[in-house]
Amino acid sequence: MWTATDPSESAQLVIPDGCIDLLWHAGNLLVAGPDTRAHTTTWSADSWTGLRLRCGIGQHIIGVPAHEIRDQRVPFAELLSASEARRFHTIVAASNDAGTALEHIARQRLTEPPDTFGEVVFTMLQQGTKVSGLAAALGLSTRQLHRRCRDTFGYGPKTLGKILRFNQALSLSRSAHSLGDAAAQSGYADQAHLARDARSLTGRTVTSLLA
Repeated sequence: MWTATDPSESAQLVIPDGCIDLLWHAGNLLVAGPDTRAHTTTWSADSWTGLRLRCGIGQHIIGVPAHEIRDQRVPFAELLSASEARRFHTIVAASNDAGTALEHIARQRLTEPPDTFGEVVFTMLQQGTKVSGLAAALGLSTRQLHRRCRDTFGYGPKTLGKILRFNQALSLSRSAHSLGDAAAQSGYADQAHLARDARSLTGRTVTSLLA
């Protein structure tokens, strides 16, 4: 769960993390799809509340394959029946705690436990497993793995692995690790490899992101 507000309305950079978010802002219920590149947004004086749906879970709650809303922000109502859209909007609008209301909606939409595919892929890619090894472990061809990952995460396993690795390196760098150590511990060949991914995913250098 997260909230954001900025009376100065300054621009903020949102970095891809492999997740889908349910958002409530200015009386609107929105879905933020999985991003392939960072984008700039402005937190206005009106508060934003978001529920970040862990990698692989969002698809089951929004009800459509994740790649259909990749790099998009769409009204949740467009993915729901008219009656369900009205009911969910009323739940959040009438609540004194938008975050709790978003959690309630997510639980209602997750009518049965999802299969373990998303969790296994997420965990193995975080551990640095190669795509070929992941496919073999799951008993899938690389093409089957790519298709299922697009539905579940919004993009293929190679892109997801790149995003997870980059976020891990940023997290380590913020924890007083040197860039070289952060790159090595995150599975990069060297610091230059990390720098290339930073440019590719965000259009910025790692040092400017950390600053």
